Amino acid sequence: MSKLYLVPTPIGNLEDITFRAIRILKECDLILAEDTRTTGKLLKHYGIETRMQSYHIFNEHKTAESLAAGISNGRITALVTDAGTPGISDPGFLLVRECLAQHVEVECLPGAVSFIPALVASGLPCERFCFEGFLPHKKGREKRMNALTGEDRTMVFLESPHRVLKTLTRFAEIFGNDRKACAAREITKIHEEFIRGTLDELTSHFNLHAPKGEFVLVVEGCSKRKGLSTEDEDTEL
Repeated sequence: MSKLYLVPTPIGNLEDITFRAIRILKECDLILAEDTRTTGKLLKHYGIETRMQSYHIFNEHKTAESLAAGISNGRITALVTDAGTPGISDPGFLLVRECLAQHVEVECLPGAVSFIPALVASGLPCERFCFEGFLPHKKGREKRMNALTGEDRTMVFLESPHRVLKTLTRFAEIFGNDRKACAAREITKIHEEFIRGTLDELTSHFNLHAPKGEFVLVVEGCSKRKGLSTEDEDTEL
């Protein structure tokens, strides 16, 4: 039997892992880990002794094909990242693609991902949204932001603490100071915090309070029908 399991791991609180995920990690032949030191702490906490091997952004292009070949030979393998679901702004896609190309079954377990609790608790519409992940650091960053000016769905971004203020400032300039937003930080951890308001208010907040921890930024979409009542919208449709 050959199979690749994508196993979500806690994004902070170690209790946020399923019974099934623990069982898979115990029963599989190999765990591919983004950082074996980080994953080692999780495995130790749950008494898991399965062998680990590094699989990260710096070696995934070179190793995905050979790892998929090894799995196709009958090895049950689990892929984990440092936090959250593999493939979501973390390594995973290349290995999944190679496994499917070699007719290896791939199964993704449900579990932790940071942007869902940030979106749902933001107070912004969440029935339709677009997930943008991390914006480009340099090349293409401005172009990507400007391309989103007409996006009417709620937008979700991941951001590191040292870029939060700069990103919010630029969002305010591009999307407008009065655009509603939410900055969620340290989700599921002891210092979890949600700062809600306009982009101008969030920028002012982080000018006074240095951003700390990992962030998810949730930004309201543009209102193309501003000024129309619900009745007007229904009539127009």
